[in-house]
This record gives sequence, C-alpha cells and structure tokens, in this order.
Amino acid sequence: MSFDLNWRHRFLPVLACALSTALAAAQSLPPLAAPRAGYSFPAKQTLSYSVDWRVFPAGIASFHMESDGNMQRISVTGDTVGAVNLLFRVSDRFQSSFNRTTGCSESFSKQLIEGRRQINGDLRFDYAHGKAVSNEKNLVSGINRQQEAAIPSCVSDSLSAIFYAASQPMAVGQSFQFPLGDAKKTIPVTMKVEGHEEIKTPAGTFQTLRVEPTADAGVVKNRGNIWIWYTDDDRHMPVQMRARLFWGTITFRLTAIDQK
Repeated sequence: MSFDLNWRHRFLPVLACALSTALAAAQSLPPLAAPRAGYSFPAKQTLSYSVDWRVFPAGIASFHMESDGNMQRISVTGDTVGAVNLLFRVSDRFQSSFNRTTGCSESFSKQLIEGRRQINGDLRFDYAHGKAVSNEKNLVSGINRQQEAAIPSCVSDSLSAIFYAASQPMAVGQSFQFPLGDAKKTIPVTMKVEGHEEIKTPAGTFQTLRVEPTADAGVVKNRGNIWIWYTDDDRHMPVQMRARLFWGTITFRLTAIDQK
C-alpha cells in the first residue's frame, strides 16, 4: 500500500492556501468585526488533536493559547507518527498573535521540517503603513525571500482566524465574513454555519455547529471542502477540523483539553 502523503498538505497549510489565494485585488473587503460583547478568549488553554489521513493515523497536533496583556498568543506543534513518520517525517511549528479586543492579527511565523525541506518564515502586519511584510528562508538552499502586500486597517491570519471566528455570533443558516491577510494579498473569507451535529472525539462527545470556511477562488474551489466543528456554546471551541480534497481527507479530532 502506498502512502501518498506529503505534509505540505497538512491541515494548516491547506487552510492557509484555501483561505489566502487569488481573489481580484480590486474586490471590496469586509471589515473585521470585533469579538462579540461578553466573549472571553481562554487565559490559558492547550487543545490536543489526533490527525488522521484517510483511515490511517498520520500525526498529532497541539494548539496552545495564552493571553498576554491585550494580545492572544497561539503556538501550534504538528508531528507525524507511525508509518507516515517513517515515510515522510514532519515536525512543524506555527505561532500567531492577535489583539483580544479588536481581533486584528499582529504576526504569524512558521518553522517547517518536512522531509528534506526546511523553511523558516515570519509575517508581520504593519497597520501604520498599510502593509504585510514577510520574510522566508530556505534553510537547505540558504535562499531568502521577502515580500510586501497591501492590507486594510485590520485583518486576521490563517492560524488566528480559527480562534477569532469563535468570537463571532454563530447561528445555523447564517454566515459572517472577515478579511484574511497573508504575504501575497488579503481576501474576504465567508464562514457558513451549516448545521448542528453531535461529534464524538477521544476527549468526549460534543454538541457542535458545523462551519465551512469558503472563498470565491483558490486551491479548494471545485476540488474539496474544509469544515470546523465548534462547540454549540459560548466557548465555540474547535473540537474537530477536516480538509477533504482530491488526494484524500485529513481530520483533526480533539483528544485532550488542558487549562493549565
């Protein structure tokens, strides 16, 4: 049996690609709404997930969130396990931060080890000058790449967006939009609340709202879907995430919640 799994197709980069690619620059962007009144981001929380590719265990991931004054810091680790690790080892790290009051992202960074590929990169949102500034270095070739892109007065990034979205009102049949920025451009993302669903995970059984992030163009258009299952309560905690594309399906299932 062949494991055709390249960890470039893990959930976060797929989500980033799906939400951050190729809309016309002239298209109007929705504003990024502040978190709803009364919503509180976790002061400290770690969410652990198992990662399955098709029906095979592929990896583990951990999302750690911590408040730091007005900022919310997020750190993510993702590592392959089992047979997938023997065939294509991955050890990736991501960090992002956003303002707890406004939702505006401050920065995003990554450290990727994927087989022989090693990439470090950081993205900074400079609202004073209306631009996103990115730096990326290939640690194998030594090549550095710098980019700048225009941004509006407030955007989210592809990691913070998962948790920023939890701060917005969610009702079945409704949707909300926000601008998502990366090193190339900013695009409008729509979060469609599709329905109620009971989800069973190793961490327990949850009543959830199934939400589909969509954009009018990009790698996922006409090729697959992404969903996030948020708890149907004030927390809107993501207990399951799934990317279904032409090469297969990756599913993140919550295994543990740590408030320390």
